[in-house]
Amino acid sequence: MKLIIAEKPSLARNILAGIGKIQTDEMKKYNGYYEGGAYIVTWVFGHLFSLADIEDYSPSESGRWVMDNLPCFPKEFKFNLRKNDKKQVDSGVEKQFNIIKRLCNRQDVDTIVNAGDSDREGEIIVRLCVNHALESKKSFVRLWLPDQTPETISAGLLDMKDESEYENLANEGFARTYIDWLYGVNLTRFATLKTGKLLRVGRVIVPIVKAIYDRDMEIRGFVPQKYYVISSNEKTNDEFVELTSKNKFDKDSLPKALDACKEYNGCEATVKSVSTKKSTMSPPKLFSLSKLQSYLGKKYKMSMDDSLSIVQKLYEEGYVTYPRTNSEYLATAEKGKISSIVNSVAKLGYPVKFKVSKSIFDDSKIESHSALTPTYKIPQPSALSDKEKQVYSTILRRFVAVFCDEDCLCEKSEIKIAVGDLEEFLLKGTVITQKGWTKFDDYTPKDKILPQLKKGDRVNIDFKPVEKETTPPKHYTIETLNNYLKNPFKEDKQSADESDDEDYKAIFEGLELGTEATRTGIIDNACKSSYIALKKDVYHIQPDGEYLIEALSQLGIIMDKYKTSELGQSLKRVYRGECTILQSVGLAESEIQKVFDVARDVETNIGIVGDRIGTCPLCGKEIVNGRKGYYCSGYREGCSFVIWKYVCKKAISVTNAKSLLSSGRTPKLSGFVSKSNKTFDAALRLDESGKVVFDFGS
Repeated sequence: MKLIIAEKPSLARNILAGIGKIQTDEMKKYNGYYEGGAYIVTWVFGHLFSLADIEDYSPSESGRWVMDNLPCFPKEFKFNLRKNDKKQVDSGVEKQFNIIKRLCNRQDVDTIVNAGDSDREGEIIVRLCVNHALESKKSFVRLWLPDQTPETISAGLLDMKDESEYENLANEGFARTYIDWLYGVNLTRFATLKTGKLLRVGRVIVPIVKAIYDRDMEIRGFVPQKYYVISSNEKTNDEFVELTSKNKFDKDSLPKALDACKEYNGCEATVKSVSTKKSTMSPPKLFSLSKLQSYLGKKYKMSMDDSLSIVQKLYEEGYVTYPRTNSEYLATAEKGKISSIVNSVAKLGYPVKFKVSKSIFDDSKIESHSALTPTYKIPQPSALSDKEKQVYSTILRRFVAVFCDEDCLCEKSEIKIAVGDLEEFLLKGTVITQKGWTKFDDYTPKDKILPQLKKGDRVNIDFKPVEKETTPPKHYTIETLNNYLKNPFKEDKQSADESDDEDYKAIFEGLELGTEATRTGIIDNACKSSYIALKKDVYHIQPDGEYLIEALSQLGIIMDKYKTSELGQSLKRVYRGECTILQSVGLAESEIQKVFDVARDVETNIGIVGDRIGTCPLCGKEIVNGRKGYYCSGYREGCSFVIWKYVCKKAISVTNAKSLLSSGRTPKLSGFVSKSNKTFDAALRLDESGKVVFDFGS
């Protein structure tokens, strides 16, 4: 008897349909599972287990967050059944786990099947249940599903591999879980205790928020600069010919621009060459999840969270393949399956034919899952909501474009015009002569329609200075943020016909920030935490996001793309079997330890919000460590005494604040930064009125 543990009840129901194709026995429903013939099918509800909290390793007497048990680096990570909002084990979770435990240990069950989603998270969800439930060793195999159609499931049930073949995937999943816990729990508590405000600190969420923060600060601080270009737009043969020089002149160089115009206008402009060649325009690639989300965000202003939830539902209904894929290519082993899908799509009236090319099938650009495609199972229009139709139609039409049996034909033209010996201008244009795949997938030609000129023609010119203004960088959109997160170290924008080898190398090496499976949820959490906001398809930093990034910077917590990518690369090494979970986790622990080492430095330690540190020199009440400064507790009675935590960009430590309160003066401190951005040294002292002032004496 085989016990199949599905990740969700919906998958369990789809597995029943697959079983129905390979056995005639009826599957009867029982409390929490189905059984019949050679199979038992049960399910989990996503994560039944979660990592234990710090208090399970090192309890605090108060039950509150304290610094005494930080940082926490467990020698062995513990998992507990998932708890509800009241910190009690969820009764539904406990009930389902007990059913799974009983089924795992039934004597007639000799094989357990992991039917978690086909990714690292799905891998460990079911493994954790089996590890906690199983009392004696049994055969453990994997049901790996690229889609949830009955045919795919029945074929998968007849070709299951031993779980040992997925050991590296599970190891990466566990290492990622442990590292995210170490960062999230230790640094969230540390930053919250230090600032007195809940700050959600995570390995991926912080660099995402920081990217948006940095871009918005750059835009906010941008000062436009005027400059001049010289341009001509005169008629030749009744058509305007626009020529704009590559040379630029700054705002104070108008006389030079005028001289250049005079020089250019004194020359003869001649057409040096005209070339036109017929070409076939290749269709775009199939969708990865992030490319699909970028497209939907741009066209329909659909958030990443909405698009993922919709495409996930389409997957669970069997209409599309596994959505959390980072590839835009198909595996060569799938040619037979794709051919049958092409046939199904052709029956809808689309002009498609099966074809094989390196731009479609490429095993070297697939890590776990192929590109998103429709399946042979075509939904009835009435079965889908309006938004579901938008998502499904987008995936279907891209598939049709890729396998369209009519090429997109065009004529590409180039005209070279020389203005004396001063400059040669290149005009490019494209005219589509046969639409082909562009009838099914959005395409807008970027090149202009060129004037009718021939070699040797003289071109009329009248160059004039044109005032321009530099523009700020653009806010991140869903598309541009996705592109950045997939390869945060790529400088130049990729052109349509440029190789994507660099992007896939970055993904496979772990340079990306987050993964296709996790990125959407992390960005959604950043929005729910009011760190960022999505307006239409544009991201903006929010005040709480500004506070998060600036507070972490002041606390010495560096979580930029470099640190996150370094950890991502270590996780990929675990996946490839090049390092152990312990080694990857050790790297994270060493980085976290550095934060606490810096925090303990007497010159930078700003203490814990809420602590009492001394007596007010003005009214005699207690001085309390607050979010931004060390305040007098008598402020409600009108006392205004405060020692700010950051003075001229320098942290005023608890030690120095106490010294100022007890003796009226700190030692000489270094590292202050003036408004002119110059560093200086000074002591702080209290003047006669109790105000904190600089003291430049010895």
